[in-house]
Amino acid sequence: MSAQSYPVANDGEAALGAPLGHALRAREAEALAGEPVAFASERVGPPCPTREAALELAAKLGAGSADPGAVRIVEVFDGARPPPPATPLSEGGRRWPEPPAPPRTVWRIQVDFWRPASRTPAILQAQARHVRKRAQADLSGDHLSAFSRQPLRPVRPQQPLDIGLFEVRAPENPDRLLPDE
Repeated sequence: MSAQSYPVANDGEAALGAPLGHALRAREAEALAGEPVAFASERVGPPCPTREAALELAAKLGAGSADPGAVRIVEVFDGARPPPPATPLSEGGRRWPEPPAPPRTVWRIQVDFWRPASRTPAILQAQARHVRKRAQADLSGDHLSAFSRQPLRPVRPQQPLDIGLFEVRAPENPDRLLPDE
């Protein structure tokens, strides 16, 4: 079993065309970039109507030189949201309503790479819920996908004496915390 190496680059286009190098782990990527890095996935190139057209575009953009696991062809919704879940109606002898027409989809090239922390877009450095609650924030589908892959971040650092989710105070000694499973 071989390990997967990912390009080290400032953005997705550079990851396909001219990366700084390839790294298996974050510390190797940090050595190449000269600063802390974050793992990123980005869609590059224009949308394609078919998978075959997306594969041709990927070959033109230089995806053949990248590690095969770092570049994927993904099917995404074309500007529309997926239909909402149907609710049962039980009328006319039918349990479910007629399904709506499926939204149009397109094929995109998605590249996974190590990005230097200083090159991360400002919108992705904030917490997802703070960005979502701001009225002026207009998020693209790519940003929403990036937020869904982000690790959860605390609103504020945990204080040393905070009780965690799986801890309780000992009844005989309130200064002592016991793990609770």
